[in-house]
Amino acid sequence: MLRSSLIWLSRQKSIFRFVRNNGFAKRSAARFVAGETIDTACDAVIALNAKGITATLDLLGESVTREEEARETGRRYLHLLDEVERRKLNANVSVKLTALGQDISDAVCEEILRSILERARQYGTFVRLDMEGSDYTQRTLDFFAQRIFGSFPEQVGIVLQSMMRRTAADVTWANGKQCRVRLCKGAYLESATVAFPDKKDVDRNYVECAKALIQDGRYPGIATHDPVIIAELSAWAKSTGIGADRFEYQMLYGVRRDLQDQLVRDGWRVRVYVPFGTQWYPYLMRRLAERPANIWFIAGNVLRETFRRR
Repeated sequence: MLRSSLIWLSRQKSIFRFVRNNGFAKRSAARFVAGETIDTACDAVIALNAKGITATLDLLGESVTREEEARETGRRYLHLLDEVERRKLNANVSVKLTALGQDISDAVCEEILRSILERARQYGTFVRLDMEGSDYTQRTLDFFAQRIFGSFPEQVGIVLQSMMRRTAADVTWANGKQCRVRLCKGAYLESATVAFPDKKDVDRNYVECAKALIQDGRYPGIATHDPVIIAELSAWAKSTGIGADRFEYQMLYGVRRDLQDQLVRDGWRVRVYVPFGTQWYPYLMRRLAERPANIWFIAGNVLRETFRRR
């Protein structure tokens, strides 16, 4: 019932209009979304860079069904890359293929993505292809391998999710190609036929896949806020002589900021995923609907920081 309610709320344009004009709602969302514009997103990156943290910028939006909307998203990413370069920010970008027209046609999506990757190559930066639900896993990997990676091996990488049963095999595949991977646990609500239903299995798979990526992969992004997993991986890396330059920890904007700062002090590399854009309300609602446990995860992080400051 909670999931259905959140999905329903995400689709209500009247509620979206009200929330966008509500000062309290916007201030609350600002903890996890860096505003609605490229300028506000870049300002957030400046603050992160000042603390020794790099960033990945994500323009919110997905599941585009009109070609002009997909092309406009592409133009905004070009502008974003221009601004990152102009301001000399330490940041790259993430894109969702469905935001660039994958559901319209692979040809349209490829044309738009190639323009973004050409600009990234011009500036010597990087583009991550976000992973969406399990219906898109093989489509995304095929698109990446068959249409993009051969032309842009230095500019593009993928995301894998440890909740998926297939991910250990996908890690082996990615290591064989020596393509860059961000490993996350995954937030989508998936069938037990394709994903591990129990957290302990997701965590176990995460640690095993992370070690394989760090040991044999190409500068992976280890995306987790789990302090137990981070402690285990950090101790393992040190014990095996793996330096901090071989991988980076990645976290979400506004989540476990205390842990982000501590990792930097401990000498590890940290990158923060910074979402922004006008679609912040449906984004937050859909993320919570995909996995209602995220509500308690986010609330717990806010409370933890609140009590720590007292």
